[in-house]
Amino acid sequence: MNEKEFRELCVELVKDYTNEHLDITDRKSISNDDVYVVWQCKTLQNNKALLSTTLYDGMYYEITYNGDKDEIYFDAYKKFENRCLKYADQDTMAPAA
Repeated sequence: MNEKEFRELCVELVKDYTNEHLDITDRKSISNDDVYVVWQCKTLQNNKALLSTTLYDGMYYEITYNGDKDEIYFDAYKKFENRCLKYADQDTMAPAA
């Protein structure tokens, strides 16, 4: 699978997953245009991509293609917190003031 095919497949997988998990009472769905690739890499026969959507739901997705086994791994994550830590010294990390 080349990078373009992988990217298109990832966008489709995220769109489908998101639409399956949206609240049906909202009567809302997303299209491929609402999914974007944050990062993508191809190493040998393997591919990996990080994606998100235009929804304000804090979700992001990691999709990996294992070319040796012809398998795709799909992970969905939700961001719970974002902290800025200042590097104080080698042993401690202190929250930013």
